[in-house]
Amino acid sequence: MDRNHFAVWLDAYVEAWRSNDSTAIARLFSERARYFYGPYAEPVVGRDAIVASWLANPDEPGGWQAEYAPLAIDGDVLIATGESIYFEPDGKTERTRYSNIFVCRFDADGRCREFREWFMEQPKPAAG
Repeated sequence: MDRNHFAVWLDAYVEAWRSNDSTAIARLFSERARYFYGPYAEPVVGRDAIVASWLANPDEPGGWQAEYAPLAIDGDVLIATGESIYFEPDGKTERTRYSNIFVCRFDADGRCREFREWFMEQPKPAAG
């Protein structure tokens, strides 16, 4: 997978997240993919399990926005950075902002076979 294809995959990832469409989510991952929600989390294993985990507690449409871009490629390891922003119920007031790093490995068909996520919450500005 090259940088351009990775960028397309990242856009499809955000769109699948936004749509909560099981087919769109499944299309991203290989049958035996491993999805790590954090560096110390046990992986969710298998495409069907990943789809189920995404849909178990979906984010509300319009309650967030996200953008990710390729950062580096080393063989079959692709790294992206980006931000995820969550809003208050009004859909405008920022509640939480995260900086993200994704480390991904892909199969020959362009499906992610391993996804690892690191995220850091942006500190709130000091009052005053």
